[in-house]
Amino acid sequence: MSSPLKSELEQELIQARKARERLRTTVLSSTLSEIRNAEIEGGEAADDEMVKRVLTRAVKQRREAADQMRDGGREELALKEEEELEILSAFLPPPLEEDEVRAIVREIVKDGADQMGAVMGRLMPRIQGRFDGKEANRIVREELPS
Repeated sequence: MSSPLKSELEQELIQARKARERLRTTVLSSTLSEIRNAEIEGGEAADDEMVKRVLTRAVKQRREAADQMRDGGREELALKEEEELEILSAFLPPPLEEDEVRAIVREIVKDGADQMGAVMGRLMPRIQGRFDGKEANRIVREELPS
């Protein structure tokens, strides 16, 4: 079963090449390469979840790189990383707001999960690629009864 999201990335790569969009072509081709590596590693064709995990990791890497570049006084490189981040973010579902994640956490706690690991185990699959894991961890700590 082929991933519709992977097919969409491949079509966008073709369009970027035709339009001679250098940055977009580079970002999409490297991301598709990462997806192929994940397929080889997993021993199966990519489904949408695998593609989302690869995209999420790529977005996170670029966000961290942009922060590091900015801290190092390299604003032009930080902006380039942010451009790449925007290209990839377009293929992910819209991000969740903190109050939405907080509501999900409260629902999980109400359903009986009262330990950090149990809550995070049920939360992460629901917010994968849509909210930062570190921030989710902070919210869970705040919402768990002491």
